Amino acid sequence: MESRREKNLMAEEESDGLIAARRIQRLSLHISPSLTPPPLLQPETCSARSKKLDVDGQALSLYMRGKHMDIQEKIFDFYNSRPDLQTPIEISKDDHRELCMNQLLGLVREAGIRPFRYVADDPEKYFAIMEAVGSVDMSLGIKMGVQYSLWGGSVINLGTKKHRDKYFDGIDNLDYTGCFAMTELHHGSNVQGLQTTATFDPLKDEFVIDTPHDGAIKWWIGNAAVHGKFATVFARLILPTHDSKGVSDMGVHAFIVPIRDMKTHQTLPGVEIQDCGHKVGLNGVDNGALRFRSVRIPRDNLLNRFGDVSRDGTYTSSLPTINKRFGATLGELVGGRVGLAYASVGVLKISATIAIRYSLLRQQFGPPKQPEVSILDYQSQQHKLMPMLASTYAYHFATLYLVEKYSEMKKTHDEQLVADVHALSAGLKSYITSYTAKALSVCREACGGHGYAAVNRFGSLRNDHDIFQTFEGDNTVLLQQVAADLLKRYKEKFQGGTLTVTWSYLRESMNTYLSQPNPVTARWEGEDHLRDPKFQLDAFRYRTSRLLQNVAARLQKHSKTLGGFGAWNRCLNHLLTLAESHIETVILAKFIEAVKNCPDPSARAALKLVCDLYALDRIWKDIGTYRNVDYVAPNKAKAIHKLTEYLSFQVRNVAKELVDAFELPDHVTRAPIAMQSDAYSQYTQVVGF
Repeated sequence: MESRREKNLMAEEESDGLIAARRIQRLSLHISPSLTPPPLLQPETCSARSKKLDVDGQALSLYMRGKHMDIQEKIFDFYNSRPDLQTPIEISKDDHRELCMNQLLGLVREAGIRPFRYVADDPEKYFAIMEAVGSVDMSLGIKMGVQYSLWGGSVINLGTKKHRDKYFDGIDNLDYTGCFAMTELHHGSNVQGLQTTATFDPLKDEFVIDTPHDGAIKWWIGNAAVHGKFATVFARLILPTHDSKGVSDMGVHAFIVPIRDMKTHQTLPGVEIQDCGHKVGLNGVDNGALRFRSVRIPRDNLLNRFGDVSRDGTYTSSLPTINKRFGATLGELVGGRVGLAYASVGVLKISATIAIRYSLLRQQFGPPKQPEVSILDYQSQQHKLMPMLASTYAYHFATLYLVEKYSEMKKTHDEQLVADVHALSAGLKSYITSYTAKALSVCREACGGHGYAAVNRFGSLRNDHDIFQTFEGDNTVLLQQVAADLLKRYKEKFQGGTLTVTWSYLRESMNTYLSQPNPVTARWEGEDHLRDPKFQLDAFRYRTSRLLQNVAARLQKHSKTLGGFGAWNRCLNHLLTLAESHIETVILAKFIEAVKNCPDPSARAALKLVCDLYALDRIWKDIGTYRNVDYVAPNKAKAIHKLTEYLSFQVRNVAKELVDAFELPDHVTRAPIAMQSDAYSQYTQVVGF
């Protein structure tokens, strides 16, 4: 026994010595510049296995961009033909605001593209327009969204025929520029806590809009500081009563409030407008603050789809409670979140395209006495950018699915579908915008010093996109909504309720995936098995189901001593992880479906490659979760890691074709380091050589 211990100790010491020697060797390579850089690490593959895919770029692009590519090309061509409408690198806040308004006027009145006509009737086309417009200037995309999705959308979605008839044409042709006045200084996420009031005066048949204190000032309102003539104001509807209270609070409703004179553009009596000033980004959007001092509006200006007030002050609604009316109101405004998720993917496409094209062009170091190599041949650069490229494709198909579901919801008004889209849009908006915000920094770093030049766009993209994580719902709050919905479905499952399509896997997973992991399949490490969509999706679903079961048990336990609110707060990080896991599961499921439905074999093979990389990279990043419950054995974990590295290498081989499939021409990416021809020449011209 003693000799065995000695042998083990000797083996451990020898192993430690080898590890130490390797570390010293690695450090010496960093410290001594005279030493030759180590040779590039290529995955160990046979020639047949490492053969580069032959990708039909045109077929892949056609499948990716779909039926609305023509209108996007029309938008790109219009702005490319108008240098006066292109945003310069250096521009003041005031000039940027005027340029942004002129860009929108040019789109509508010169190019003849009318986005508002598609907001309700063809949302897929509307979001395609928004993606293209946002790639020209993100401020322009947001300003268009304020005008048509928020101001215009609130009128047609929360109002009735009389409002549509009166305002539609003016909103459409930009005669009626408007704002969406929901957020207040003291209340952003908690919309039910808004303090602005709209008190009905039965003698004059009017509502009186008031800002009762500074905390109720409407804040960060797009289009308010300079261009807006109207505002949809969210306020508490106060009705007079004949009882001891004197008034009744009917909850938050929406009202059309004129804020500037239609002819002179001067601020109307009782309305005070201040400028929110220079922001971190999106300075082409004129955000302002609104205060109302007894501003009177006609009773007809109540957007009365879900609740109305008669001439004598009687309140009527088809929905029985304040909470039901509030939920229906917010449900109609979910298009903003859908749009942000979709637009965020557009930003990710641009940043990934710039970084990958640059990484293919840029050459540094190489084997002794041989030419320098592309920096994308370094495993570290592949590790940064190839899973990101795979994620970009994954999010593209996930948001297409979201837009399809949203379009179906607008047509059918099915209650179950409304709930599904509400949770799905909250989750995808939160998850994708958070990912894109981090990816922008990674892309900037991947381009080294050249990525820091403003002309190469990462700074403006990062600053403009950053607020995507906050407006239309703070990301942390939105993830909690997803978690709450999952817990609700979990409860319904055990009560025999039905589950919507997006959540239907939970019924099966609770019965199947939560049994003890199979010790045989936990050790399977063959490539065919690891690249099997069933294994990948099962792994994602297992993780979500386990998180859901565990957090439900924790909430039940803590609620006995802390109450509901305290228990939720105690488990909050667990809940956020659950929500993210569920959204990743939905994303993968939609990606797998998109691969299967691709009609072109070449494009399908390319999509399968990036789908496998997305799935296995996500599994590897959370490998501790799978190891802790023996879902994946050590040998299988190692195989997943190796295969992920190999897939990154394979994606690198077709990276150019994959980013070219986004069809973002040079004048859209507008980054000299990403120009597809003679990039360095373009760059040197920018700085004056």
